[in-house]
Amino acid sequence: MKSMEEMIQAAQQAAETIQKQMNETQAKLDSLEVEGLSGGGLVKIRCSAKGRVIAVSIDDSLMQLDEKQILEDLVVAAYNDARVKADSVAGEELAKAQQGMGLPPGFKMPF
Repeated sequence: MKSMEEMIQAAQQAAETIQKQMNETQAKLDSLEVEGLSGGGLVKIRCSAKGRVIAVSIDDSLMQLDEKQILEDLVVAAYNDARVKADSVAGEELAKAQQGMGLPPGFKMPF
C-alpha cells in the first residue's frame, strides 16, 4: 500500500503532466486556422482556433464610401463566423486532449 506522501507525489506528477498536455494543446490551437465568410465570400477573415485574427480580405467591389456601413457589418459577420468555427475546432482539440489524458468528456480543467 502506498503512503500518503507517495500518493500526493503521484497526484502532483499527474497534474504536471496534464498541465503540460494542455499547454501543448493551447499552442496547437494557435497554429490551426479557420476562415469566416460573409457577403457570399466578399469578406473573409482567417483566425487561429484561439481566435487570433491572421488576415482580413475584402473584395474590391465593397470599397465604396456609400457602402461603408455594409462593409463594416460584413467584417463583423465574417469575424463572428470565424469565431464560431474557431470555438468548434478548439472544442474538438480540447476533447481529444482530455480523452488522451483519460479524463471524462466535458471535464472542466481547473486552470
